Amino acid sequence: MFRFFKKAGPDSGSPPLDEPNGETTHLRWLNRLRDGLRKTGSTLAQVFTRTSIDDALYEELESALLLADAGTVATDYLLTDLKRRVRDTKTTDPVTVKSLLAAALADLLAPLQCPLVLGADKPTVIMVVGVNGAGKTTSIGKLTRHLAEGGCRVLLAAADTFRAAAREQLAVWADRAQVEIISQQGADPSAVTFDAIKAARARGHDVVIADTAGRLPTQLHLMEELKKIRRVIARAREGAPPEVLLVVDGNTGQNALAQVRVFDEALGLTGLIVTKLDGTAKGGVLAAIALWSRQRTLAGHAARPIPVYFIGIGEQLEDLQPFDANEFARALLG
Repeated sequence: MFRFFKKAGPDSGSPPLDEPNGETTHLRWLNRLRDGLRKTGSTLAQVFTRTSIDDALYEELESALLLADAGTVATDYLLTDLKRRVRDTKTTDPVTVKSLLAAALADLLAPLQCPLVLGADKPTVIMVVGVNGAGKTTSIGKLTRHLAEGGCRVLLAAADTFRAAAREQLAVWADRAQVEIISQQGADPSAVTFDAIKAARARGHDVVIADTAGRLPTQLHLMEELKKIRRVIARAREGAPPEVLLVVDGNTGQNALAQVRVFDEALGLTGLIVTKLDGTAKGGVLAAIALWSRQRTLAGHAARPIPVYFIGIGEQLEDLQPFDANEFARALLG
């Protein structure tokens, strides 16, 4: 069984996603994450230059969180939690309030932090979905490299069968990672995925990753195609439902939350990859996703929140890393 952490633990079963000089790589990643979220962080940081903790500070903080696309519900939640923490700690220094907000945000995001676990029953099937331009195929390529370097035998299924550029891009990543790919021009996407699962089982692969065609949630006929692919995977891997990962662009703000809701309703998402967090002023959307996911769980609509398995900040291989709630909260607040 493989588990993919930022740091290897005693039960990890595999190396971390970092390179051999892990600490240096990880520090470089944290610095890039802070740089990527600087637009959000600088807006929030300005609030804490005030000399007193008063209604004006909270009003400015509310505006800054809304500008960061935390959304009204998550903003209200965070402000209420922050005021409680300020009251309980008897804090009088605005700079300390910043640390308390980081703690409140980290606690809200904590349920989203979860390692991707690949089951012992081979192959684990990962179906990757998302809208065009979210970075879906690139994320698959990076994930494939990380998994392969961690000791997994990966097979790619080019289930975006009608777009030649998508198949070609996936083939480039397969070549870089030195993994096999199943690709058939113009074939039914479900059939390609089914053939890939059969081939993976016969050849002893650990993981099948299916790259599906990008589409908007409003394109109902294409969403039905995704549902069909999921059903075919379930039949091919009876008793082992697939991981269904949605790739969302962190720059899209509240629209990212809308995508999570619609794709989850249609497919039953098991995880998220949030991309393009470099240079965005909208990193607060993860707070909105976290609160929605928590409420969904408390209402009994799901057994657990939808985890954010990975976040991405650029085009390099190391720019896709496991999500860490504390690190993200501190980076977001500058």
